[in-house]
Amino acid sequence: VQLQASGGGLVLPGGSLRLSCAASGNIFSINTMGWYRQAPGKKREMVATITSGETTKYSDSVKDRFAISRDNDKNMIWLQMNALKPDDTGVYYCNADGVHYRLGVPPGTFWGQGTLVTVSS
Repeated sequence: VQLQASGGGLVLPGGSLRLSCAASGNIFSINTMGWYRQAPGKKREMVATITSGETTKYSDSVKDRFAISRDNDKNMIWLQMNALKPDDTGVYYCNADGVHYRLGVPPGTFWGQGTLVTVSS
């Protein structure tokens, strides 16, 4: 199972970006997918998650500015980021949790390689 994230870049404060993540491999189903970020010198933190039933969760710092969406058939998620702030700068990682990929094996957790988002004037 591999996760490929894309869409990062340099954006001005107040601008928007849309991140994409695609999970590939022998996947039967994925429970929860989400985005985490790690700012320079800080721990990785949850940004937004979405279940297969499309229940979403957001960190307080991005609520009302970011929106996560998902396509279960394609094993893809997106993160629409609006009104970006310098504090949103960091490497954004895609995560898939509760991945059923092999019969008889417990579901696993997988991470993508990260995509850099820089919010700066």
